[in-house]
Amino acid sequence: MKKDLEKVRNIGISAHIDSGKTTLTERVLFYTQKIHAIHEVRGKDGVGAVMDSMELERERGITIQSAATYCTWKDYDINIIDTPGHVDFTIEVERALRVLDGAVLILCSVGGVQSQSITVNRQMTRYKVPRVVFINKCDRTGANPKRVTAQIREKLNLNAVAIQLPIGLENDLKGVVDLVTMRAIYFEGDNGEIIREEAIPAEMQAEADAARETLLDAVSMFSDELMEAVLEGNPTEEMIHAAIRKGTLALEFVPVLIGSAYKNKGVQRLLDGVVAYLPAPREIENTAYDLDKNEEELVLESDPSKPLVCLAFKLEDGRYGQLTYVRTYQGTMKKGDTIVNSRNGKKAKVGRLVRMHSSEMEEIDEAGPGDIVALFGIDCASGDTFTSPDISFSMSSMHVPAPVISLSIKPIDNKAQGNMSKALNRFTKEDPTFRTFVDHETSETIISGMGELHLEVYIERMKREYNAEVLVGAPQVAYRETITARAEFNYTHKKQTGGSGQFARVAGYIEPLEEGEYEFVDQIVGGVIPREFISSCDKGFAGSLAKGALAGFPVNGVRCAINDGAAHAVDSSDVAFQLAARGGFKEGYLKAKPVLMEPIMKVAVEGPTEFQGAIMGSINQRRGMIIGTLEEGDYTVVEAEVPLAEMFGYSTILRSLTQGKAEFTMEFAVYRQVPRNVADEVIAAAKKAQEKK
Repeated sequence: MKKDLEKVRNIGISAHIDSGKTTLTERVLFYTQKIHAIHEVRGKDGVGAVMDSMELERERGITIQSAATYCTWKDYDINIIDTPGHVDFTIEVERALRVLDGAVLILCSVGGVQSQSITVNRQMTRYKVPRVVFINKCDRTGANPKRVTAQIREKLNLNAVAIQLPIGLENDLKGVVDLVTMRAIYFEGDNGEIIREEAIPAEMQAEADAARETLLDAVSMFSDELMEAVLEGNPTEEMIHAAIRKGTLALEFVPVLIGSAYKNKGVQRLLDGVVAYLPAPREIENTAYDLDKNEEELVLESDPSKPLVCLAFKLEDGRYGQLTYVRTYQGTMKKGDTIVNSRNGKKAKVGRLVRMHSSEMEEIDEAGPGDIVALFGIDCASGDTFTSPDISFSMSSMHVPAPVISLSIKPIDNKAQGNMSKALNRFTKEDPTFRTFVDHETSETIISGMGELHLEVYIERMKREYNAEVLVGAPQVAYRETITARAEFNYTHKKQTGGSGQFARVAGYIEPLEEGEYEFVDQIVGGVIPREFISSCDKGFAGSLAKGALAGFPVNGVRCAINDGAAHAVDSSDVAFQLAARGGFKEGYLKAKPVLMEPIMKVAVEGPTEFQGAIMGSINQRRGMIIGTLEEGDYTVVEAEVPLAEMFGYSTILRSLTQGKAEFTMEFAVYRQVPRNVADEVIAAAKKAQEKK
């Protein structure tokens, strides 16, 4: 079945926690007749949202894993990925945006632009994703879409302009005024499925005229034809739509739509906006690197007859083995085809090809450009490129943030040990931000992730899905060490007791590095260290970074330079120079005034204004630095930078301080030097732990 690529849309739905992403997706599926009854996210009807298929998601009322689905709206095929809002699951948003062509950014009409909205917007900008904004929850007390639109311009720095106005707000929300067609639209029936169009209410005419003028001023910049028509006073709907689309695709304009997904208002018009303003696969430039031509960059074409190129962006261990989600960029993939993983050259046969609808799947025979489908039984990693056997292309992978928090886990018995290993293998494969390793000195299994909730969810999943009960150790902060001064070293490694021995001398300096983690500088002149041993010195220095001499934490931000040395005709070797570099590093490191660094988190606490003092006090007690406060009606947002070490258990304390009315989000901001008194305690604790071992 050949499909019209102009009528395909690949979109993601992203937002801050609790802005209504999953509720909106549920309504979209209902109006596109993909489902025949609406279920609520919090699962009050005992069913829960279709897109939250995991038991944990339904219990907590949050999205943990991104879920893919597809639907049809007015002859357009729409592939949708519903992503989590919580910052701990940021990789789910990251990988969805990597493969999507457009996005819907949802904002709450009361909360406005919140901390996670800023993160999601940054991710959209990183992958150059055109977006439309939907201001949701216009039925809530305190709803103010005008204020939110102004915030989008100020905080997100986007050229956002409303293309709709609300008819009534809060409990009186009846519908919207479309500023393109200049008609009032009402959503009626049990679930808002009946759309009635009328003339704009007389009392809103002046406001609508002013708002339309603002819209035309903004979009006429993208179309000379529209600009002329505006001056002559006869712009057509087609011209306005075309100009909005052009500005949106160029990432220079963001149309703002409004409504309430929960009250079934405005969702159909958002779907119209998606097909009218967001790009088809052909309108987005996707590039790959030709591995046969020295990684030469080339543009992929959305052409079904070209050789296949697709990207595996998400792995899931399902009931029938590993499920690999892929986005096809070029060519066609059919059942029975042989595809090649360009990372390792391994060939694989396409056995089952399915299209996903949350956790349900539909068997298909082929997938063309722009399709998001899933394969069974393909062994790969997240971010691998698959191609036809006759080409060797690789697409750029996605940005993976480094974990900031670790826990030690211990199985309660031998049976749990085996199940825990299976679970960890699966989770590390599925989620690149979840890491695990065994500490060789303590023999403890350490898991690392993006936050307390992230690790909590995986521990809970181990228990439920793998029957692996584990004992959890205290959280460990990912401290780092670095140096603050330049120091010289001159170290000789010598073991010569007859026969072949070991001899190497390295001299140079180490100094702080402003950007990056490690840099090696070769300043050897005259061959005092033979060329073949220069890389050995680099290896030796790099190997020393794993454990700093201050407290045994990894070392960051160091430049190691060698400018002198000596070698022996017989006794010098690769190992001798590696050991000499290690010795030289240790000698210089202790003289270079080493300090301890800790992860600082960007924290945003939202709660009623009456608790502002208590919230700020709780942050100050945690060595936090308040960056700013924002009051919106009777709600306050306090933004601060707080060391991660001080944030454990904060949610419990915050709830008790604010009668459970405040919530907070945090994400990693930067590494910063630990104050002297705190550093002494951390170093003492680290040394004590090492002595125990």
